[in-house]
Amino acid sequence: MALFVRITVAQGVRGTRDFYPEDMRLRNWLFDNFDDAALSHGFEEYDAPILEHEDLYTRKQGEEITQQLYNFQDKGDRKVALRPEMTPSLARMVMSRAGALPMPIKWYSIPQCWRYERTQRGRGREHYQWNVDIWGTSEISADAELISVVVTFFESVGLSSDDLVIRISSRKVLEEVLGSLKVEGDIFTKTCIIVDKMDKLSADVISQQLAELGHDSHAIQTIQNILGIKNMSDLTSALEDESIAVSELNYLFDSIDSYGISEWVEFDASIVRGLAYYTGSVFEAHDREGKFRAICGGGRYDKLLSTLGGKDLPATGFGFGDMVIMELLEEKKLLPELISSTEDVVIPLSPDLRNVAVMVAAALRDTGRTVDLVLEDKKMKWAFKHAERIGADRLVMVMPEEWKSEKVRIKDLHTGEESDVSFEEL
Repeated sequence: MALFVRITVAQGVRGTRDFYPEDMRLRNWLFDNFDDAALSHGFEEYDAPILEHEDLYTRKQGEEITQQLYNFQDKGDRKVALRPEMTPSLARMVMSRAGALPMPIKWYSIPQCWRYERTQRGRGREHYQWNVDIWGTSEISADAELISVVVTFFESVGLSSDDLVIRISSRKVLEEVLGSLKVEGDIFTKTCIIVDKMDKLSADVISQQLAELGHDSHAIQTIQNILGIKNMSDLTSALEDESIAVSELNYLFDSIDSYGISEWVEFDASIVRGLAYYTGSVFEAHDREGKFRAICGGGRYDKLLSTLGGKDLPATGFGFGDMVIMELLEEKKLLPELISSTEDVVIPLSPDLRNVAVMVAAALRDTGRTVDLVLEDKKMKWAFKHAERIGADRLVMVMPEEWKSEKVRIKDLHTGEESDVSFEEL
């Protein structure tokens, strides 16, 4: 039994991940690229607690996300949950300073999110998600700005439009289609949740689920025909002449063209996004070969605040998880080989010189260098191997004869050159 307990304790909770130093280097590299793409477009970083009131997520019933909460009652009998996504927290923050925030705001964050769901490739029960949002403007140019942020990131990590495509549509396409069929309200929301699974489920299963919602065969056929459209000219022909969806999408594609990134995007009417709060343009990024889940997704959500008891404010944004993109980059062999950032390894070659080595390490750190101080009695051979393993630039040796003149020996590990340097010159 004791052995069983030890094995269990040594394993993390199912669906979660440990980040060893080599993993953290890659994670930090990824997050740095997230940061750079957002900052280059004038976004500011924010954060919020990982623990929120449960009803922040359960006010909107019927969504899959409400069934995936890590929720519990705390010691004050309050119902709380680990955040499954960041947008509701952002909405709460905006509401709490209603009227005081200068609009529009351009904010981003890289929160850890939790969902209790079946673990599978590219999806765990915890993940980090890069969220980038613009609040306070209904201009479609804001949606194009988000697409530009995504493309900037992709290019920064070595991906091209040959690797990826950003598929764009609008919830208003489905609104107009279902409106012509007299479908609205809660049934519209549930229809969006179903059709969002079109790339995961067969046409027969989608048809069956739509029928269970009450759609007749004509409505089901109409929905599937419209959502099968892959270009704007066919969409224009299928919808009414005064279609708001067509007008807004044309404007969005024109704006994207102005950024010079049109090769990254294409129209796809099947992109609807399952969350109920989307109101306008929606998009998802996919690998061209179709091997992975959606890499990121987002869209316009102008009516979210009213579902939380506030006054609506136009908003648009996207979420970008850390798991699928790392799998894609690994397959494309685009992940960098990152080593420790340690520059110097300081080693005393006599037990009597340990405190001297501490002084040497401190002096080097004062100059801004990153220094690993060997804390135990180790041989020179070990020190060389250790310095090589962590990718250090120099080995700084505190040796008995040299220290008599208050000098240390420095070996450049790239060139092999050695020199004796006085302590004062460090």
